Amino acid sequence: MDKIHMVDLHGQYMKIKSEIDSAIQNVLDSTAFINGEEVAQFSGALAQYLGVRRVITCANGTDALQIAMMALDFKPGDEVIVPVHTYVATAEVIALLRLKPVFVDVDEDTFNIDVAKIEEKITSRTVAIVPVHLYGQCADMEPLLTLASAHKLHVIEDAAQALGADYTYNSGKVHKAGTMGTIGTSSFFPSKNLGCFGDGGVLFTKDDDLGERIRVIANHGQKVKYHHDMVGINSRLDTIQAAVLRVKLQYLEEYTSKRNNVADYYDRQLSKITNLKIPVRAPRSTHVFHQYTLQVVSGDRNGLVTYLRDLGIPSMIYYPIPLHLQKGYRNAEFPEGTFPITERLSKTVISLPIHTEMPVEQMEFITSSVAAFFQNHGG
Repeated sequence: MDKIHMVDLHGQYMKIKSEIDSAIQNVLDSTAFINGEEVAQFSGALAQYLGVRRVITCANGTDALQIAMMALDFKPGDEVIVPVHTYVATAEVIALLRLKPVFVDVDEDTFNIDVAKIEEKITSRTVAIVPVHLYGQCADMEPLLTLASAHKLHVIEDAAQALGADYTYNSGKVHKAGTMGTIGTSSFFPSKNLGCFGDGGVLFTKDDDLGERIRVIANHGQKVKYHHDMVGINSRLDTIQAAVLRVKLQYLEEYTSKRNNVADYYDRQLSKITNLKIPVRAPRSTHVFHQYTLQVVSGDRNGLVTYLRDLGIPSMIYYPIPLHLQKGYRNAEFPEGTFPITERLSKTVISLPIHTEMPVEQMEFITSSVAAFFQNHGG
């Protein structure tokens, strides 16, 4: 059996090698390495796929979040509400801009921000909510947007783990992850469902004026070269990465289907193990399974990690230390015990390998190994 990977980027590349190689060679031939035609072409294709008016690419997903907050002109001391169970980048940019991150616990089934707990955190200084569509499915956006509108708050969607997921409103209307709030952001880190061959990020919006402001900020604050109308940053997607993404975007729906096939197999096999809680699908969101994340409801989670590693099976813990307990983000307002669900998840979650190239043989080995661990080690 071939080596098991959390994400098999090489196998994915080999399936579309000729298209990728041709796209990269075209950029090399043009030597338009910065802001080449492929950047505009990819942006247009992604805008059409998402159903938004403006797509502005940038250097990475963290920059995308920072640019979004700069574009909305938040001021030092303003408060931004974020889920506490997420990657540090969500809170990092808030702190860098001298804003105040206000943490909210998450739903224990979907791992996304618990909308019912947001309103109690809103103050006169609150300017935005940042729902993170974690592990591959959307946060419950309709009630969140209703709440944000009532309090005149912006919504910045972090869709880095859920690009391509669909959210259905009560009316039956369907929107893609990241397209429902004021601004959507995403990352093209190689392991993402739509990943490039380096770093990359993107912002999208349905507001033309806001889209133009985002574009200017990402380009040193200039509309015309050497005329800097505002303070900006230098954040751009290079042409080679855009060329890669333009090819891979054509396969995104296929990739989603393949990830769901793996998740369905895992569900069938792992749902039989009483020690585990398989991923819960949100009722109004599809799941693109950026991660397949289980909860070890009884038994030794860390022991399972070690057991699998010794068998050559990788796994990951997203995230082992909650944001409010990270040294750089500790705050007397959020002592240990403040967010019980997130704190419990940090001790119980485990993500198994899931990607577009997984053979059944590997899936069988992974699930049978998980079952064997609990049979041998009990609850």
